[in-house]
Parts: sequence; C-alpha cells; structure tokens
Amino acid sequence: MTRSATTAPAPEFSVLRAGGRMLRVAVWRAQGPKSGHGRPLLFFNGIGANIELMAPLADWFPDRDLITFDMPGVGGSPKATVPYRPWTMAWTAARLLDQLGYGVVDVMGVSWGGGLAQQFAFQFAKRTGRLVLAATSAGMIMVPGDLKSLSKMADPKRYVDPEFMRKNFEALYGGETTGADGHIGRISPPTRSGYLYQLMAMSGWTSVPFLPFVKAPTLVMMGDADKIVPLVNGKFLCALIPNARLEIIKDGGHLFLVSKASVSAPLIREFLDEDRVKVRRKKAA
Repeated sequence: MTRSATTAPAPEFSVLRAGGRMLRVAVWRAQGPKSGHGRPLLFFNGIGANIELMAPLADWFPDRDLITFDMPGVGGSPKATVPYRPWTMAWTAARLLDQLGYGVVDVMGVSWGGGLAQQFAFQFAKRTGRLVLAATSAGMIMVPGDLKSLSKMADPKRYVDPEFMRKNFEALYGGETTGADGHIGRISPPTRSGYLYQLMAMSGWTSVPFLPFVKAPTLVMMGDADKIVPLVNGKFLCALIPNARLEIIKDGGHLFLVSKASVSAPLIREFLDEDRVKVRRKKAA
C-alpha cells in the first residue's frame, strides 16, 4: 500500500565550502521517531536546475533526510572559478556529506544529475546504499533524443524566459504539461558560466566502463514518452548494472518526476524501503 505525499517542512539552507567550492545546500530533516527514519537520500539535480525545482520531491519522503545542493553558478551557489568533471564533483559531494555528518546514503539523480549519481555510486561504493536513476543515460554513449527537443534543452533561455519555457514545455519534456506553471515558477536562472560548466563536465564522459562494477541495488526509471532521453537508454543501463531493474512510467516525458509524481514517487519510496522491510521481516521471523 502506498502513502500519499505530505507537506514537508521547509529545508535548512546553508552555504558551505566543500572540495574547495562554495555551495548552497539544502537539507530536509526526517520527521517522526528516529527509529522509523530511513537512510538519508542524496539527490543530484538536472542541468541548470536549482534546489527549488526538486523541492516537491521532499513531500514524498518525510521519514528520511534529503540532501541536495546547487551546482556552481546555479541557483544560490557562487560561480565556479574553474571547470570541473563528474569525478571531482562526486568527490565534492562526499566532502559535503562529511561536513553534514552523513556516512552511507542512498543516491538519486535525474537527467544530467543521473550521470553524477552513477559516478558517485562507483567512486564511493561503500557510501552508497541504493541508487535511483531517473530519465538519464550512460553519457556520450547514448541513443539521442528528438533533435528539436535537444536543441531547446541546450538553450539556457529556458531558464531565463518563462514564456519560452511555457511555449516549448511540451517539446522539452515529452508532450506533457502537467505541473508546468509550478515548475516554471520555481526556476532560478543559472549563470551562463554555471550552465556552460555543466555542459562541459559531461563532454566526453561515459559510465559504460564502470557500470558493471556498480554494486548498489539500482532502480532505473524512464518515461516511455521522453523526447530528451529515450527509453532505450534505461534498458542499456540495466543491461550493464548487475543489480538493476527498470520501471517504465507510462506516458511519462522527461519531467515525469513532476508530472507523474503520484506514480513515480511511491515506486521510488518502495524501492528505498526494501532494506527496512527485510530487517523487519527478519526480526519478526
């Protein structure tokens, strides 16, 4: 049985230095008795996306801490002074967890952030409990999406001009409009350098060589109407990750975590709770 989303309390915001970078960080604290808390969840956002864009997700996970941050030059994080690569940002995320007092975490990434989540899960295998990859791919070795949608996705104007985003929302996110106004209203435009550095970070990067060594149980979620990252990319990820399974969101576009939250969020929660269910069953046996 799935639970409905509840309204999560406001996150704790801070600006911290980690890995030589200043980052705006948000932590949603778990509610209720500590004995019922799930493993903390580290979330990596999509390209150019600020913390507020993923805030509705916190409503579905009131029983676990949720940690995320704005990439350099995005949202409230200061501009990056030098470019970075996925492995350096994975290391930065680990240093950030150290500062916040977290050890093992579940890891989730969407779209661009899905690549960073893969990198973190491989690079810090002992700190990764479970892995959730949503609307993402293996990097440069991927089946590309619709050219028209990709060209609009690469245009930072979608974060600067609300009318551009509203006009092109369906082309960008796979024929869906549910949640469009709410999504647009939470946008904070990234700096040009911040957006460019995110594009550069994944240039030439692929997870293919290390995916067979990812040990974490993995849930791959893909929308069957995604015009940015077609479904076949999720099947490819599952073929390479030893302990992975695929969930297909029917009629889901690239933004199915928002437009299909009532379907996708319970699937994620059920997957993340599997370890706790196993422990309870052992105690009851």
